[in-house]
Amino acid sequence: MAAVHLRIGDLVWGKLGRYPPWPGKIVSPPKDLKKPRGKKCHFVKFFGTEDHAWIKVEQLKPYHAHKEEMIKINKGKRFQQAVDAVEDFLKKAKGKEQNSDGKGDSKGKKASSKPLKILEEDDEDLSALRDPSEKPVKDDPHFHHFLLSQTEKPASSMEPISKRLKIIEEVTGSTSIQAADSTAINGSITPTDKRIGFLGLGLMGSGIVSNLLKMGHIVTVWNRTAEKCDLFIQEGARLGRTPAEVASMCDITFSCVSDPKAARDLVLGPSGVLQGIRPGKCYIEMSTVDPETITELSQVITSRGGRFLEAPVAGSQQLSNDGMLVILAAGDRSVYEDCSSCFQAMGKTSFFLGEAGNAARMMLILNMVQGSFMATIAEGLTLAQATGQSQQTFLDILCQGQMASTFVDQKCQNILQGNFKPDYYLKHIQKDLRLAICMGDMANHPTPMAAAANEVYKRAKALDQSDNDISAVYRAYIH
Repeated sequence: MAAVHLRIGDLVWGKLGRYPPWPGKIVSPPKDLKKPRGKKCHFVKFFGTEDHAWIKVEQLKPYHAHKEEMIKINKGKRFQQAVDAVEDFLKKAKGKEQNSDGKGDSKGKKASSKPLKILEEDDEDLSALRDPSEKPVKDDPHFHHFLLSQTEKPASSMEPISKRLKIIEEVTGSTSIQAADSTAINGSITPTDKRIGFLGLGLMGSGIVSNLLKMGHIVTVWNRTAEKCDLFIQEGARLGRTPAEVASMCDITFSCVSDPKAARDLVLGPSGVLQGIRPGKCYIEMSTVDPETITELSQVITSRGGRFLEAPVAGSQQLSNDGMLVILAAGDRSVYEDCSSCFQAMGKTSFFLGEAGNAARMMLILNMVQGSFMATIAEGLTLAQATGQSQQTFLDILCQGQMASTFVDQKCQNILQGNFKPDYYLKHIQKDLRLAICMGDMANHPTPMAAAANEVYKRAKALDQSDNDISAVYRAYIH
Protein backbone atom coordinates (compact mmCIF):
# COMPACT_ATOMS: atom_id res chain seq x y z
CA MET A 1 0.00 0.00 0.00
CA ALA A 2 1.40 3.38 -1.04
CA ALA A 3 2.38 5.72 1.75
CA VAL A 4 -0.03 8.55 2.45
CA HIS A 5 1.67 11.94 2.46
CA LEU A 6 0.17 14.36 4.97
CA ARG A 7 0.78 18.08 5.29
CA ILE A 8 -0.21 21.03 7.45
CA GLY A 9 -3.93 21.66 7.13
CA ASP A 10 -4.96 18.05 6.40
CA LEU A 11 -7.87 16.62 8.36
CA VAL A 12 -6.96 13.32 10.00
CA TRP A 13 -7.84 10.64 12.49
CA GLY A 14 -5.18 10.62 15.17
CA LYS A 15 -4.59 7.74 17.60
CA LEU A 16 -2.60 8.21 20.78
CA GLY A 17 -1.74 5.29 23.04
CA ARG A 18 -4.64 3.04 23.94
CA TYR A 19 -7.25 5.67 23.18
CA PRO A 20 -9.52 5.48 20.12
CA PRO A 21 -8.83 7.52 16.98
CA TRP A 22 -10.11 11.10 17.23
CA PRO A 23 -10.76 13.65 14.45
CA GLY A 24 -8.19 16.39 14.21
CA LYS A 25 -6.21 18.64 11.93
CA ILE A 26 -2.48 18.87 11.29
CA VAL A 27 -1.34 22.36 12.31
CA SER A 28 1.87 24.29 12.77
CA PRO A 29 3.24 23.81 16.29
CA PRO A 30 4.27 26.78 18.42
CA LYS A 31 7.72 27.99 17.48
CA ASP A 32 9.18 27.05 20.86
CA LEU A 33 7.75 23.51 20.85
CA LYS A 34 10.35 21.06 19.59
CA LYS A 35 9.39 17.95 17.67
CA PRO A 36 10.10 14.73 19.63
CA ARG A 37 13.15 12.80 18.54
CA GLY A 38 12.80 9.53 16.66
CA LYS A 39 9.99 8.62 14.30
CA LYS A 40 8.32 11.16 12.07
CA CYS A 41 5.25 12.80 13.56
CA HIS A 42 2.84 15.70 13.04
CA PHE A 43 1.40 18.21 15.49
CA VAL A 44 -2.39 17.68 15.67
CA LYS A 45 -5.19 19.89 17.00
CA PHE A 46 -8.18 17.74 17.98
CA PHE A 47 -11.71 18.88 17.16
CA GLY A 48 -14.18 19.40 19.98
CA THR A 49 -11.41 19.98 22.54
CA GLU A 50 -8.52 22.28 23.41
CA ASP A 51 -6.03 19.45 22.99
CA HIS A 52 -2.89 19.31 20.85
CA ALA A 53 -0.36 16.49 20.57
CA TRP A 54 2.52 15.16 18.52
CA ILE A 55 1.17 12.05 16.75
CA LYS A 56 3.36 9.53 14.95
CA VAL A 57 2.73 9.29 11.20
CA GLU A 58 1.73 5.63 11.46
CA GLN A 59 -1.00 6.62 13.91
CA LEU A 60 -2.59 9.09 11.47
CA LYS A 61 -5.18 8.37 8.79
CA PRO A 62 -6.82 10.77 6.28
CA TYR A 63 -10.17 11.94 7.61
CA HIS A 64 -12.44 11.44 4.60
CA ALA A 65 -11.04 8.08 3.51
CA HIS A 66 -11.61 6.53 6.95
CA LYS A 67 -14.66 8.46 8.16
CA GLU A 68 -17.21 5.66 7.79
CA GLU A 69 -14.87 3.12 9.35
CA MET A 70 -14.18 5.30 12.39
CA ILE A 71 -17.81 6.21 12.98
CA LYS A 72 -18.73 2.51 13.02
CA ILE A 73 -16.14 1.56 15.65
CA ASN A 74 -16.39 4.65 17.87
CA LYS A 75 -19.45 5.72 19.84
CA GLY A 76 -20.35 8.28 22.48
CA LYS A 77 -21.72 11.80 22.66
CA ARG A 78 -18.31 13.48 22.90
CA PHE A 79 -17.07 11.62 19.85
CA GLN A 80 -20.17 12.55 17.85
CA GLN A 81 -19.79 16.19 18.88
CA ALA A 82 -16.21 16.14 17.58
CA VAL A 83 -17.32 14.65 14.25
CA ASP A 84 -20.10 17.23 14.03
CA ALA A 85 -17.51 19.95 14.62
CA VAL A 86 -15.46 18.68 11.68
CA GLU A 87 -18.50 18.56 9.40
CA ASP A 88 -19.58 22.05 10.48
CA PHE A 89 -16.05 23.27 9.80
CA LEU A 90 -16.17 21.80 6.28
CA LYS A 91 -19.66 23.12 5.60
CA LYS A 92 -18.75 26.68 6.55
CA ALA A 93 -15.52 26.47 4.61
CA LYS A 94 -17.34 25.31 1.48
CA GLY A 95 -19.86 28.13 1.84
CA LYS A 96 -17.07 30.66 2.17
CA GLU A 97 -15.38 29.29 -0.95
CA GLN A 98 -18.62 29.49 -2.93
CA ASN A 99 -19.19 33.07 -1.82
CA SER A 100 -15.67 33.99 -2.88
CA ASP A 101 -16.08 32.21 -6.24
CA GLY A 102 -19.36 33.98 -6.94
CA LYS A 103 -17.85 37.41 -6.60
CA GLY A 104 -15.26 36.82 -9.35
CA ASP A 105 -12.23 38.96 -9.94
CA SER A 106 -11.96 41.79 -12.46
CA LYS A 107 -8.34 40.87 -13.13
CA GLY A 108 -9.18 37.28 -13.94
CA LYS A 109 -7.32 35.71 -11.06
CA LYS A 110 -8.26 32.20 -10.06
CA ALA A 111 -10.57 32.06 -7.10
CA SER A 112 -8.61 29.16 -5.65
CA SER A 113 -5.58 31.41 -5.22
CA LYS A 114 -7.41 33.65 -2.80
CA PRO A 115 -6.81 32.99 0.88
CA LEU A 116 -9.99 32.04 2.72
CA LYS A 117 -10.69 34.70 5.30
CA ILE A 118 -12.59 32.72 7.86
CA LEU A 119 -11.72 31.56 11.34
CA GLU A 120 -13.25 28.49 12.79
CA GLU A 121 -13.41 27.34 16.38
CA ASP A 122 -10.11 27.78 18.18
CA ASP A 123 -8.92 30.11 15.42
CA GLU A 124 -8.59 27.36 12.86
CA ASP A 125 -7.53 28.42 9.35
CA LEU A 126 -8.78 26.74 6.17
CA SER A 127 -5.51 25.40 4.85
CA ALA A 128 -7.08 21.92 4.75
CA LEU A 129 -9.19 23.11 1.81
CA ARG A 130 -6.54 25.06 -0.07
CA ASP A 131 -4.90 24.11 -3.31
CA PRO A 132 -1.92 21.74 -2.80
CA SER A 133 0.33 24.25 -4.54
CA GLU A 134 -0.23 26.79 -1.79
CA LYS A 135 2.34 27.16 0.92
CA PRO A 136 1.44 26.03 4.43
CA VAL A 137 0.03 28.68 6.70
CA LYS A 138 2.32 30.46 9.10
CA ASP A 139 2.48 29.48 12.73
CA ASP A 140 -0.88 30.07 14.37
CA PRO A 141 -0.38 32.74 17.07
CA HIS A 142 -3.17 31.27 19.18
CA PHE A 143 -1.48 28.07 20.24
CA HIS A 144 0.18 29.60 23.27
CA HIS A 145 -2.39 27.63 25.32
CA PHE A 146 -0.88 24.34 24.12
CA LEU A 147 -0.73 21.70 26.80
CA LEU A 148 2.33 19.68 25.87
CA SER A 149 5.69 20.98 27.08
CA GLN A 150 8.99 20.26 25.38
CA THR A 151 9.92 17.73 28.00
CA GLU A 152 6.64 15.78 28.06
CA LYS A 153 6.24 12.56 26.15
CA PRO A 154 3.32 12.52 23.71
CA ALA A 155 2.36 9.01 24.69
CA SER A 156 1.40 10.19 28.17
CA SER A 157 -0.88 13.03 27.11
CA MET A 158 -4.03 10.94 27.45
CA GLU A 159 -3.39 9.11 30.69
CA PRO A 160 -6.17 9.38 33.28
CA ILE A 161 -6.37 12.97 34.42
CA SER A 162 -6.25 11.93 38.05
CA LYS A 163 -2.68 10.75 37.36
CA ARG A 164 -1.63 13.78 35.32
CA LEU A 165 -2.32 16.82 37.49
CA LYS A 166 0.46 19.36 37.36
CA ILE A 167 0.81 21.65 40.34
CA ILE A 168 2.42 24.93 39.30
CA GLU A 169 3.54 27.37 41.98
CA GLU A 170 3.74 30.93 40.67
CA VAL A 171 5.70 33.89 41.96
CA THR A 172 2.42 35.34 43.23
CA GLY A 173 1.88 32.32 45.45
CA SER A 174 -1.15 31.15 43.48
CA THR A 175 -1.42 27.58 42.35
CA SER A 176 -3.07 26.11 39.29
CA ILE A 177 -4.19 22.58 38.68
CA GLN A 178 -4.06 21.77 34.98
CA ALA A 179 -4.86 18.57 33.17
CA ALA A 180 -2.56 17.64 30.29
CA ASP A 181 -5.65 17.23 28.16
CA SER A 182 -9.35 18.05 28.54
CA THR A 183 -11.91 15.54 29.71
CA ALA A 184 -13.69 15.83 26.39
CA ILE A 185 -11.60 13.13 24.69
CA ASN A 186 -11.66 10.27 27.15
CA GLY A 187 -13.61 11.31 30.25
CA SER A 188 -11.03 9.48 32.38
CA ILE A 189 -11.95 11.05 35.70
CA THR A 190 -12.27 9.17 38.94
CA PRO A 191 -15.27 10.95 40.49
CA THR A 192 -15.22 11.75 44.17
CA ASP A 193 -17.37 9.54 46.37
CA LYS A 194 -18.61 12.65 48.16
CA ARG A 195 -22.20 13.68 47.57
CA ILE A 196 -22.41 16.83 45.45
CA GLY A 197 -25.13 19.46 45.62
CA PHE A 198 -25.68 22.16 43.02
CA LEU A 199 -27.85 25.27 43.36
CA GLY A 200 -28.66 27.32 40.26
CA LEU A 201 -29.25 25.90 36.78
CA GLY A 202 -28.76 28.98 34.62
CA LEU A 203 -26.57 29.39 31.53
CA MET A 204 -23.43 28.33 33.37
CA GLY A 205 -24.84 26.01 36.02
CA SER A 206 -26.66 23.78 33.54
CA GLY A 207 -23.51 22.89 31.64
CA ILE A 208 -21.55 22.36 34.85
CA VAL A 209 -24.14 19.95 36.29
CA SER A 210 -24.39 18.07 33.02
CA ASN A 211 -20.63 17.46 33.00
CA LEU A 212 -20.57 16.46 36.67
CA LEU A 213 -23.22 13.83 35.92
CA LYS A 214 -21.47 12.61 32.77
CA MET A 215 -18.28 12.05 34.72
CA GLY A 216 -20.03 9.91 37.31
CA HIS A 217 -20.62 12.29 40.23
CA ILE A 218 -23.61 11.87 42.51
CA VAL A 219 -25.42 15.20 42.23
CA THR A 220 -28.46 16.70 43.95
CA VAL A 221 -29.90 19.78 42.25
CA TRP A 222 -32.12 22.70 43.20
CA ASN A 223 -33.26 25.68 41.18
CA ARG A 224 -35.59 28.56 41.94
CA THR A 225 -37.62 27.57 38.87
CA ALA A 226 -38.12 23.89 39.68
CA GLU A 227 -38.95 22.87 36.09
CA LYS A 228 -35.30 23.37 35.12
CA CYS A 229 -34.40 20.42 37.33
CA ASP A 230 -36.45 17.93 35.31
CA LEU A 231 -33.86 17.34 32.57
CA PHE A 232 -31.13 16.66 35.09
CA ILE A 233 -33.34 14.31 37.08
CA GLN A 234 -33.75 12.34 33.85
CA GLU A 235 -29.95 12.24 33.55
CA GLY A 236 -29.62 10.77 37.01
CA ALA A 237 -29.53 13.75 39.39
CA ARG A 238 -31.46 13.81 42.63
CA LEU A 239 -33.87 16.60 43.54
CA GLY A 240 -33.50 18.83 46.58
CA ARG A 241 -36.60 20.66 47.79
CA THR A 242 -34.75 23.63 49.33
CA PRO A 243 -31.17 24.96 49.48
CA ALA A 244 -31.09 23.96 53.14
CA GLU A 245 -32.04 20.38 52.28
CA VAL A 246 -29.37 20.16 49.58
CA ALA A 247 -26.68 21.46 51.92
CA SER A 248 -27.81 19.05 54.62
CA MET A 249 -27.89 16.02 52.28
CA CYS A 250 -24.61 16.69 50.49
CA ASP A 251 -20.95 16.80 51.50
CA ILE A 252 -20.10 19.55 49.00
CA THR A 253 -22.63 22.11 47.77
CA PHE A 254 -21.97 24.43 44.83
CA SER A 255 -23.91 27.59 44.06
CA CYS A 256 -23.97 29.52 40.79
CA VAL A 257 -26.46 32.40 40.69
CA SER A 258 -26.78 35.82 39.08
CA ASP A 259 -25.52 38.48 41.50
CA PRO A 260 -24.54 39.34 45.09
CA LYS A 261 -28.16 39.66 46.29
CA ALA A 262 -29.08 36.24 44.90
CA ALA A 263 -25.96 34.74 46.45
CA ARG A 264 -26.77 36.19 49.88
CA ASP A 265 -30.44 35.20 49.70
CA LEU A 266 -29.52 31.64 48.84
CA VAL A 267 -27.42 31.34 51.99
CA LEU A 268 -29.18 33.64 54.44
CA GLY A 269 -32.80 33.54 53.26
CA PRO A 270 -35.68 31.26 54.35
CA SER A 271 -34.72 27.59 53.98
CA GLY A 272 -31.30 28.85 52.94
CA VAL A 273 -27.99 27.01 52.84
CA LEU A 274 -26.98 28.22 56.29
CA GLN A 275 -29.79 26.19 57.85
CA GLY A 276 -28.37 23.00 56.35
CA ILE A 277 -24.70 23.63 57.18
CA ARG A 278 -23.17 21.29 59.76
CA PRO A 279 -19.54 20.89 60.87
CA GLY A 280 -17.46 19.59 57.99
CA LYS A 281 -19.96 20.47 55.26
CA CYS A 282 -18.43 22.31 52.29
CA TYR A 283 -19.94 25.27 50.46
CA ILE A 284 -18.51 26.57 47.17
CA GLU A 285 -19.71 29.92 45.81
CA MET A 286 -19.25 29.98 42.04
CA SER A 287 -21.19 33.18 41.34
CA THR A 288 -19.35 36.27 40.15
CA VAL A 289 -19.81 38.67 43.07
CA ASP A 290 -17.85 41.32 44.96
CA PRO A 291 -15.18 40.45 47.56
CA GLU A 292 -17.31 41.86 50.38
CA THR A 293 -20.08 39.36 49.63
CA ILE A 294 -17.56 36.54 49.62
CA THR A 295 -16.16 37.64 52.97
CA GLU A 296 -19.65 37.74 54.48
CA LEU A 297 -20.61 34.30 53.17
CA SER A 298 -17.30 32.80 54.25
CA GLN A 299 -17.78 34.10 57.77
CA VAL A 300 -21.33 32.80 58.21
CA ILE A 301 -20.53 29.37 56.74
CA THR A 302 -17.44 28.87 58.89
CA SER A 303 -19.29 30.14 61.97
CA ARG A 304 -21.43 26.99 61.71
CA GLY A 305 -18.40 24.75 61.36
CA GLY A 306 -18.66 24.62 57.60
CA ARG A 307 -15.80 24.87 55.11
CA PHE A 308 -15.89 27.60 52.46
CA LEU A 309 -14.40 28.06 49.01
CA GLU A 310 -15.15 30.60 46.30
CA ALA A 311 -14.75 29.36 42.74
CA PRO A 312 -16.12 31.75 40.08
CA VAL A 313 -15.67 30.60 36.50
CA ALA A 314 -14.32 32.37 33.43
CA GLY A 315 -16.10 31.33 30.26
CA SER A 316 -19.43 31.19 28.50
CA GLN A 317 -22.41 28.89 28.14
CA GLN A 318 -20.70 27.04 25.31
CA LEU A 319 -17.51 26.53 27.30
CA SER A 320 -19.61 25.41 30.26
CA ASN A 321 -21.36 22.85 28.07
CA ASP A 322 -18.00 21.66 26.73
CA GLY A 323 -16.44 21.33 30.18
CA MET A 324 -13.78 23.88 29.25
CA LEU A 325 -14.26 26.60 31.86
CA VAL A 326 -11.41 28.20 33.81
CA ILE A 327 -12.03 28.02 37.56
CA LEU A 328 -10.62 30.65 39.92
CA ALA A 329 -10.67 29.38 43.49
CA ALA A 330 -9.79 30.89 46.87
CA GLY A 331 -10.47 30.11 50.50
CA ASP A 332 -10.09 26.73 52.20
CA ARG A 333 -7.32 24.89 50.35
CA SER A 334 -8.49 21.49 51.57
CA VAL A 335 -11.92 22.08 50.00
CA TYR A 336 -10.20 22.97 46.74
CA GLU A 337 -8.39 19.64 46.81
CA ASP A 338 -11.57 17.75 47.73
CA CYS A 339 -13.23 19.28 44.63
CA SER A 340 -10.48 18.15 42.28
CA SER A 341 -12.61 15.70 40.26
CA CYS A 342 -15.45 18.21 40.08
CA PHE A 343 -13.18 20.92 38.69
CA GLN A 344 -11.71 18.47 36.18
CA ALA A 345 -15.22 17.63 34.96
CA MET A 346 -16.33 21.24 34.52
CA GLY A 347 -13.15 22.99 33.41
CA LYS A 348 -9.88 22.75 31.55
CA THR A 349 -7.89 24.54 34.27
CA SER A 350 -8.35 25.68 37.85
CA PHE A 351 -6.29 28.17 39.83
CA PHE A 352 -6.01 28.47 43.61
CA LEU A 353 -5.47 32.14 44.50
CA GLY A 354 -5.14 32.15 48.27
CA GLU A 355 -7.51 33.67 50.79
CA ALA A 356 -11.24 34.12 50.20
CA GLY A 357 -11.97 37.26 48.18
CA ASN A 358 -9.00 36.96 45.84
CA ALA A 359 -10.90 34.94 43.26
CA ALA A 360 -13.73 37.49 43.25
CA ARG A 361 -11.24 40.29 42.67
CA MET A 362 -9.50 38.45 39.83
CA MET A 363 -12.81 37.46 38.23
CA LEU A 364 -14.08 41.05 38.24
CA ILE A 365 -10.86 42.26 36.66
CA LEU A 366 -11.10 39.64 33.92
CA ASN A 367 -14.75 40.45 33.17
CA MET A 368 -14.00 44.17 33.27
CA VAL A 369 -11.43 43.67 30.52
CA GLN A 370 -13.74 41.42 28.50
CA GLY A 371 -16.68 43.79 28.81
CA SER A 372 -14.63 46.83 27.85
CA PHE A 373 -13.12 44.95 24.91
CA MET A 374 -16.54 43.87 23.63
CA ALA A 375 -17.81 47.45 23.79
CA THR A 376 -14.77 48.64 21.85
CA ILE A 377 -15.21 46.00 19.16
CA ALA A 378 -18.87 47.00 18.79
CA GLU A 379 -17.81 50.63 18.54
CA GLY A 380 -15.36 49.74 15.78
CA LEU A 381 -17.99 47.83 13.80
CA THR A 382 -20.46 50.69 13.95
CA LEU A 383 -17.83 53.30 13.11
CA ALA A 384 -16.86 51.24 10.07
CA GLN A 385 -20.46 51.29 8.92
CA ALA A 386 -20.86 55.00 9.63
CA THR A 387 -17.82 55.83 7.50
CA GLY A 388 -18.85 53.65 4.58
CA GLN A 389 -16.54 50.74 5.28
CA SER A 390 -17.51 47.08 5.02
CA GLN A 391 -18.08 45.58 8.46
CA GLN A 392 -17.24 42.11 7.15
CA THR A 393 -13.97 43.37 5.70
CA PHE A 394 -13.17 45.06 9.02
CA LEU A 395 -13.71 41.72 10.73
CA ASP A 396 -11.67 39.82 8.13
CA ILE A 397 -8.75 42.19 8.61
CA LEU A 398 -9.07 42.09 12.40
CA CYS A 399 -9.02 38.31 12.40
CA GLN A 400 -5.79 38.20 10.40
CA GLY A 401 -3.90 40.37 12.85
CA GLN A 402 -2.60 40.18 16.41
CA MET A 403 -6.05 40.69 17.92
CA ALA A 404 -7.46 37.61 16.22
CA SER A 405 -9.29 35.23 18.56
CA THR A 406 -12.24 32.88 18.66
CA PHE A 407 -14.01 35.41 20.87
CA VAL A 408 -13.67 38.25 18.36
CA ASP A 409 -14.65 36.10 15.41
CA GLN A 410 -17.70 34.50 17.01
CA LYS A 411 -19.06 37.68 18.59
CA CYS A 412 -18.61 39.77 15.46
CA GLN A 413 -20.11 37.14 13.20
CA ASN A 414 -23.12 36.93 15.54
CA ILE A 415 -23.48 40.72 15.40
CA LEU A 416 -23.39 40.75 11.61
CA GLN A 417 -25.99 37.98 11.53
CA GLY A 418 -28.20 39.73 14.09
CA ASN A 419 -27.86 36.75 16.44
CA PHE A 420 -27.82 37.86 20.07
CA LYS A 421 -28.78 34.58 21.70
CA PRO A 422 -27.18 34.77 25.15
CA ASP A 423 -23.91 32.97 25.75
CA TYR A 424 -23.21 35.38 28.62
CA TYR A 425 -25.98 37.78 29.60
CA LEU A 426 -25.45 41.47 28.88
CA LYS A 427 -27.00 42.36 32.24
CA HIS A 428 -24.39 40.22 33.99
CA ILE A 429 -21.39 41.79 32.28
CA GLN A 430 -22.77 45.22 33.17
CA LYS A 431 -23.10 44.06 36.76
CA ASP A 432 -19.48 42.89 36.67
CA LEU A 433 -18.30 46.22 35.26
CA ARG A 434 -20.17 48.06 37.99
CA LEU A 435 -18.63 45.89 40.70
CA ALA A 436 -15.15 46.26 39.19
CA ILE A 437 -15.50 50.05 39.15
CA CYS A 438 -16.56 49.99 42.81
CA MET A 439 -13.56 47.80 43.61
CA GLY A 440 -11.35 50.35 41.85
CA ASP A 441 -12.89 53.15 43.91
CA MET A 442 -12.15 51.29 47.15
CA ALA A 443 -8.53 50.81 46.05
CA ASN A 444 -8.35 54.45 44.90
CA HIS A 445 -7.42 53.15 41.44
CA PRO A 446 -8.76 54.78 38.26
CA THR A 447 -10.95 52.69 35.91
CA PRO A 448 -11.89 55.20 33.17
CA MET A 449 -12.13 52.63 30.36
CA ALA A 450 -14.43 50.40 32.38
CA ALA A 451 -16.52 53.41 33.41
CA ALA A 452 -17.02 54.41 29.78
CA ALA A 453 -17.91 50.86 28.77
CA ASN A 454 -20.32 50.61 31.68
CA GLU A 455 -22.28 53.59 30.37
CA VAL A 456 -22.63 51.92 26.98
CA TYR A 457 -23.95 48.73 28.57
CA LYS A 458 -26.38 50.77 30.65
CA ARG A 459 -27.60 52.31 27.40
CA ALA A 460 -28.04 48.81 25.93
CA LYS A 461 -30.02 47.74 29.00
CA ALA A 462 -32.30 50.75 28.54
CA LEU A 463 -32.93 49.42 25.02
CA ASP A 464 -34.19 46.09 26.49
CA GLN A 465 -31.01 44.16 25.72
CA SER A 466 -30.45 42.85 29.27
CA ASP A 467 -31.32 39.23 28.50
CA ASN A 468 -29.39 39.15 25.23
CA ASP A 469 -25.74 38.25 24.79
CA ILE A 470 -23.02 40.75 25.74
CA SER A 471 -22.49 41.36 22.01
CA ALA A 472 -25.89 43.12 21.99
CA VAL A 473 -23.98 46.15 23.31
CA TYR A 474 -23.64 46.80 19.57
CA ARG A 475 -27.24 48.01 19.57
CA ALA A 476 -26.37 50.81 21.97
CA TYR A 477 -24.40 52.41 19.14
CA ILE A 478 -27.10 52.21 16.47
CA HIS A 479 -30.08 53.62 18.39
